[in-house]
Amino acid sequence: MEGNKRTLRERCALRKDIIKEFLAEFLGTFVLILFGCGSVAQTVLSRGALGEPLTIHIGFTLGVMLAVYVAGGVSGGHLNPAVSLAMVVLGKLPVRKLPVYMAAQLLGAFAGSCAVFGLYYDAFMDYTNGVFSVTGENATANIFASYPSKHLSVLNGFVDQVMGTAALVLCILAITDGRNLGAPKGLEPLVVGLSIMAIGVSMGLNCGYPINPARDLGPRLFTALAGWGVEVFSAGNCWWWIPVAGPLVGGVVGATVYFLLIELHHPEPQTHAQDHNDVKDKYEIVTMT
Repeated sequence: MEGNKRTLRERCALRKDIIKEFLAEFLGTFVLILFGCGSVAQTVLSRGALGEPLTIHIGFTLGVMLAVYVAGGVSGGHLNPAVSLAMVVLGKLPVRKLPVYMAAQLLGAFAGSCAVFGLYYDAFMDYTNGVFSVTGENATANIFASYPSKHLSVLNGFVDQVMGTAALVLCILAITDGRNLGAPKGLEPLVVGLSIMAIGVSMGLNCGYPINPARDLGPRLFTALAGWGVEVFSAGNCWWWIPVAGPLVGGVVGATVYFLLIELHHPEPQTHAQDHNDVKDKYEIVTMT
C-alpha cells in the first residue's frame, strides 16, 4: 500500500508552485462558499427555523477558518482578490501571480455556489416552486451574493465595502506579522476567522459584508446562469460592481495604513555580526568602568 502511494505521488504530484497555489486557492475558496453560503441557504430555505443572522456569522467565520487551514500552507490562504492585491502592493506576492490567484478564487467561489445549489436543490424547488426571484418576499438570489438594504445609497455602499475590507486586511497583516504580537503558529486561521466574525457583527447591516470580490461575483455569475437571470446585475441600481471594486480599494487602503503606521516602524532585525559587536561593546564598557 505504501509503495502504491509513493508511485501515485511520483506520477501525479505537481512540480510547479504556481499550479499548486492555484489549486489551493480554488479549493480554499470553494470551502469558504460551501460553509458560508450554505449557512445562508439553510437559514433562508428553512424560513428561519434552522438559522438566524448569528448562525450565518458563525458559518462564514468557520468557513473562512477552515478554508485558510485548507490553503494556507500552500498559497497563503488569501481566498480573496482584495487580500492578494494588498499583498502585491506590500511586495509579499509577485505581481505575475495575481491573475492566477484571482482566477482561482473566482472559479472556486463559482464551484462552491454550484455545490450549495446541488446540496439544497429540492429545498430550493420547494421554497420557490421553481421560480427564482432576485427581489421580493421569496427572493433567493441573496443566498449567494450581496444586495443592498433599502436605506443604502451607492456612495455609502462603496464606503461600506472599502472600510470593511480595509479592516479585514489590516487585521490579517497584524495577525501574520512576526515582528508584532501576531498569533501563535497554527492558530492564524482561527484568529482570521474571528476577524470575519467581528466585521459581521459590526458592519453587516448595510449589505451583509461581502468584502471579497470573488466571494460575491463568483456566486452572482452562478445565479445569472442557474435561473435567476441578468437581474442579478441590474438589481439595487446595478449594485454588483460595488462589492467588486470597493474591496479592491479597501484592501489597498488597509495595507497602506498598516504599513505606514505599524510595519514601517519595526526595528530592522539585527545580523549575527551586529549582535556580536553589541556584546563586544557592552563588554568593553563594563571592563572600562
